[in-house]
Amino acid sequence: MQPLRILFISIEGNTRNFVENLTTYATKQHAQNAELPEITATEISEASDFVAETQPYFCFVPTYLDGGNGIDNGVKELMTNVLGEYIDYATNAQHLIGVVGSGNRNFNEQYCLTAKRYAKKFDAPFIANYELRGVPRDETRVYNALVTRMKEVSIHD
Repeated sequence: MQPLRILFISIEGNTRNFVENLTTYATKQHAQNAELPEITATEISEASDFVAETQPYFCFVPTYLDGGNGIDNGVKELMTNVLGEYIDYATNAQHLIGVVGSGNRNFNEQYCLTAKRYAKKFDAPFIANYELRGVPRDETRVYNALVTRMKEVSIHD
């Protein structure tokens, strides 16, 4: 199986930390079973050059909102906009095969709201979530969700 590609944005380092741990976990899994994919990850930031994606990828996005409760009285996206713009660039949204969200469960209905909004906007499934920096069991769970989704996409190609 080809490597799983991840595009992500990290504001405070939580998403970056999780993706690094997830990548390490995937490398260990691949070393034990070559049938399991490794991960390649690219951080998108204000300094990123936008390129046209040509291969399937997943996006990892934290939730940062400013104003409203995100549900019934509005929402103002905060700080993750460049990732959304990157996905919206050229035909990049056509290659997005899954969205993974993170956030703080204390925010109740707003937990992973940005990822859920990306999934709807870009017509890609919301496949997994984790809180803040995640914990080791999240790495296993999210990796398995990525592998499962990649297999689903490969079957339909």
